[in-house]
Amino acid sequence: MFTTGRIIFTVFFIVVFIAGMIYSYSKDKKHQKHYYDKVWMIFIAIIAVIAIFATLTFWLHE
Repeated sequence: MFTTGRIIFTVFFIVVFIAGMIYSYSKDKKHQKHYYDKVWMIFIAIIAVIAIFATLTFWLHE
């Protein structure tokens, strides 16, 4: 199913994609600092919503 060539291509693609995203984010962050000021609050809110959803799902299916 997965040949060696496909695995190598996938790993290479993921590494290059992540490196490009990090480069793009760091370059954009220098120019627009106020957009990224409270990004950690959004991350915490997303994690909280997922945790609440998971808790309710497990609680309601008991």
